[in-house]
Amino acid sequence: MKTKKCLILLCLLCVLFSSCTKPQKTYVIGVSQCSADIWREKQNAELRIGAYMHDDVELRFAAAYDSDERQIQQIDSLVATGIDLLIVAPNQVATISPAIDRTYDAGIPVIVFERKTNSKKYTASVSADNYEMGNILADHIARKLNGTGNIIEVKGLEGSSPSIDRHNGFQDGIAKHPDIHIIGTAQGDWTEQSAYFSVKNMLAGLSPSAIDGIDYVFAQNDRMAMGARKAFIEYQKSNPTARQQLPLFSGIDGLSGPNGGIRLVCDSILDATYIYPTHGDQLLELAVDILKHKPYKKENLQVASLVTIDNAKALSTQAEEADRQQAYLDSLHNKVSDYLELLRNQRMINILALAAIGMLLVTLVLLYLYYLQRTRINEERQQIEHKKLDLYTEISHQLRTPLTLMEGPLTMLDKDEEFHNVSKEKKALFDIVVRNTHQLSTLINKFLHEVTDEKLNTADMPSVEIDVPTSAATHADRQDDERPHLLIVDDNDDIRHYLRTILQDRYEIAEAADGMLGLEQAHLEVPDLIISDVMMPNMNGLQFCQNIKNDLATSHIPVILLTARAMSQHQIEGYEHGADAYITKPFDERILLSRIINLLQIRRRLRTLWSTSSGTPSTSATLQPAVSERESSFMKKLNEIIDQRMGDSELSIEDIGSDIGLSRVQLYRKVKALTGISPVELLRKQRLLRAHTLLRTTDKTVSEVAYTVGFSAPSYFTKCFKEEFGMLPGELNSK
Repeated sequence: MKTKKCLILLCLLCVLFSSCTKPQKTYVIGVSQCSADIWREKQNAELRIGAYMHDDVELRFAAAYDSDERQIQQIDSLVATGIDLLIVAPNQVATISPAIDRTYDAGIPVIVFERKTNSKKYTASVSADNYEMGNILADHIARKLNGTGNIIEVKGLEGSSPSIDRHNGFQDGIAKHPDIHIIGTAQGDWTEQSAYFSVKNMLAGLSPSAIDGIDYVFAQNDRMAMGARKAFIEYQKSNPTARQQLPLFSGIDGLSGPNGGIRLVCDSILDATYIYPTHGDQLLELAVDILKHKPYKKENLQVASLVTIDNAKALSTQAEEADRQQAYLDSLHNKVSDYLELLRNQRMINILALAAIGMLLVTLVLLYLYYLQRTRINEERQQIEHKKLDLYTEISHQLRTPLTLMEGPLTMLDKDEEFHNVSKEKKALFDIVVRNTHQLSTLINKFLHEVTDEKLNTADMPSVEIDVPTSAATHADRQDDERPHLLIVDDNDDIRHYLRTILQDRYEIAEAADGMLGLEQAHLEVPDLIISDVMMPNMNGLQFCQNIKNDLATSHIPVILLTARAMSQHQIEGYEHGADAYITKPFDERILLSRIINLLQIRRRLRTLWSTSSGTPSTSATLQPAVSERESSFMKKLNEIIDQRMGDSELSIEDIGSDIGLSRVQLYRKVKALTGISPVELLRKQRLLRAHTLLRTTDKTVSEVAYTVGFSAPSYFTKCFKEEFGMLPGELNSK
């Protein structure tokens, strides 16, 4: 019951933390474009730029590609998805109005931009004066032709409000100049291709003299002006007798960029263009003001301007700078979005970590309660032993059951191929849950194991006084320990835990949280192998490795460096600091285990070689890399000290350690690691080898030889000699 209450409390905490991340209200704005072209792409980009300043705004775009039916369907679909406001550029004046009316009647604000609608059911409108554009271009053409000449007009999509207004303004402007004649009108649909075919067909119906008399072509946008120009160039190539001078061309839009109208005027491809402003950012601000019930103007007229060769270069420079600023803003926004996503992921990780900590606290509370209950019933242990066992079984069940229900599904999910197709962020969160679940499982299992041992010891065995030796003596008497000792040095708790998890079944593990603590631990423990991270506070892994290799007491210990630095120069740097192996993160645990096994096997092979009479290892190619100059020098010096003081029967390990510069514990561990035998055994072995030589090469008696090599009792010498060589000392010369 207590367990259930604790778990319920933990769930409530998770819900509380999750509620702190509730997102703000989002306004959804639908954008219905009548077409998809560079002008509208620029406007859409500006709308997105405007949305960067409003975290509570979501944009949904749709393009009708000049289809009335498609735009009507798209508007109805946007409304059905639950938009809060509609921005629409109607394809044609009359046909789109019913869909706009339905949206307005549904209580959704509507902004009509760039084009007009027959209906008055809209919240606000944003447009430029298309009539004025046509009229101003007519005046420019009249000035360019000095009041006389022939021109043709290329119209936009029939029925669209910009086409109608630009045509009316152009016609009224040309009417002021009686000596300028519009000799033809071509019908396009705003695309370059439509203008090309329309003008090509027009030229096919005109006489060569009439075509040669065309002085100017006015197209209602820049793309159609380029299509008309292409038709004229093609006509001239196919008619060698035609006038080779092209008429002048002008359009409307005046976009920036390599293929924009402003650049075309700069390059004298077009004579003029008229900037038709996009101002998507201002359009977005108007939409936000409407949604947030701020003051706004219903009718908004945008200011436009004529572009000629006189001002094209300056306008191009300004436009290109604006484009660069927009691209830079886009880049900044993308970075901010990435940071926010990282922040959201970090928040989720923190929640999961708190949940894991909460479960651990619940477990510790339960275990503490268990200890209290165990202490309380210990006074009547004989009478309630059976109840005690039942209590232990129940607690064990209560702990292992939720762990099983956690680990089992996690293992199944990990094996599910479909689950591995989730995003990296979700997979990372999953891995964190798995790691902390395994950590909790390991802690509980260890505790339960200890409880089991303690229970058996206290319940079934009498109390015994044990004389615990000092730590130095305990470490020094490690010769009976069969499992190699490993030291893990890493400032990351999870990494240390992970390494301990995969290694503890084979090895005895010690840990240190940084290089300084690792150095102290290495001197205290003198492990068989060290695994160290490179990037650590206080002392990094390279400095730590160098200190290990430069210290006589620890220089023999193999060091494996684990690091995220995978470049070759980093690996070279690791080996230059004395590392025996260099493994980059992330690593396969099988690779680490193989490397550890190989290094320990090489050390075990060397022990046999170090324990030979010469005291010098083999120069075998397979073993030589593991033999450092420092270890050779150490063994040489050790053998020299033994040779020089061998005759002293009072010679102790402390004396040898003092001569060589190591404590008794350090000398013991180093000699044991290098030779596989203790210093006492090595000293006895060297004495026996010297005795063997003396008995073969001199006339000394057994007793004399025994005293010469440091044995205080000939009988003990005889016993040791027989154990070493399988014969008595007196039998040596008889063979």
